[in-house]
Amino acid sequence: MTPYASLADDFYVNMNLATEMELPGQRETVLHFFECLQKKYPTMRKFYCRDKRDFVLEEDKDQGRYRWAAVEAKRLCSGQVNPSSLESALDQHRLVLDLAPALLSVSPLDCEALDLLFGFDFAFRGNHNALLAEALGVGPALDRVAEVPGCRVINYEPSLTVAVDEDCRVQVRVSTETRTNAFQVRTGEFSEEQLSVYVTARQYGSLDPRQPDGSGGYGEALDRLFRVGLQVVDECVVNQILRPLARAISMK
Repeated sequence: MTPYASLADDFYVNMNLATEMELPGQRETVLHFFECLQKKYPTMRKFYCRDKRDFVLEEDKDQGRYRWAAVEAKRLCSGQVNPSSLESALDQHRLVLDLAPALLSVSPLDCEALDLLFGFDFAFRGNHNALLAEALGVGPALDRVAEVPGCRVINYEPSLTVAVDEDCRVQVRVSTETRTNAFQVRTGEFSEEQLSVYVTARQYGSLDPRQPDGSGGYGEALDRLFRVGLQVVDECVVNQILRPLARAISMK
């Protein structure tokens, strides 16, 4: 298991490649792409079409740990939920990106954005927004608002995006997503939903073409995003967000 398995109920590493042009959607092309992926991961057996143009191949979800991949109109996706190791997830994403140029006619020139997302889900029955405000605080500028007599927090999803290069093409976003609405807060009737924390490393724009020595292209960009995203997770998120959130949930 990864060192992050104990920090949340679910941990996942997803890769998304957004393209400027539409990806091929012909039956033979899509099936051949997934068949090549399945040769490496034979347990990926469930294939289906979602929303008429989104094709998905995934493993059985019953064990709580699974791989998945999707070919959408202008996006190529790959993910692994509760991976056995970070390298296992990264190897899967590398394979998807290695297959894409030959099988889906994807070029580094056609890259709108390449994302690598580290996701952490916490199952919680209650007001997600109030829980985040309690666990993380809202900052000195907003403390007085949160302390207005009789008030209840109904929307609080802190996020921050920073650029890590001079051109602002490589960015990292730390964000949260709550799944509590005003009706639930008003009635006090909550279902157990996932409260999510995301660290997304993203590179915008066309990539350098892959060179004969293996440099450049999608593989090098993915490795850079992995290093940048993991650094933010380890140095800025684990002790500052994930552990306080887990403590707050355990006390409810």
